[in-house]
Amino acid sequence: MIYIHLFLAFFIPGMIGYGGGAATVPLIQKEVVETYAWMTTAEYSMMLALGNTLPGPIATKIAGYVGYQQAGFLGACVALFATVAPPSLLMFILLSILSRFRESQQVKRLKTFVIPVVAILMLQLTVKFFSTAIIETSWLPVVIIGVFAYITLEKFKWNPAIVICIGLLLGGFFLS
Repeated sequence: MIYIHLFLAFFIPGMIGYGGGAATVPLIQKEVVETYAWMTTAEYSMMLALGNTLPGPIATKIAGYVGYQQAGFLGACVALFATVAPPSLLMFILLSILSRFRESQQVKRLKTFVIPVVAILMLQLTVKFFSTAIIETSWLPVVIIGVFAYITLEKFKWNPAIVICIGLLLGGFFLS
């Protein structure tokens, strides 16, 4: 039964998560944390932060980690397959349809509606991560790390992987 749950937990976000990792991360979080309770929000946010430092798509890294954690090597394979194969097939079908109608106003307007939805999903995930961090630690480290990340990313244009690694070190310092 665990293999079916793993497949569904990654198949559904992959199928409805139009927009890549930014759209699928909150959907996977809902399945992994809320629906199946395989990990807490804090564990998910740490896994996500670490996964973002590694190259490659974030959804496959999450699928591999969660699948392996829940059901070993075969679980990782099932979760990875559910993440990659069905959306790839759907993308192939949809792209062939969209290419036929690429000059259509409806297709051009599709981006106008999708981008705000992805932004709202990411904002919701960020608020959930911040509120969990504040509850589990205190508000001061969360604010310090958040301000540090914002300034280094927006003002100084640091590489996000470096900011994430420094944030992990700061988080470890505050938690110890």
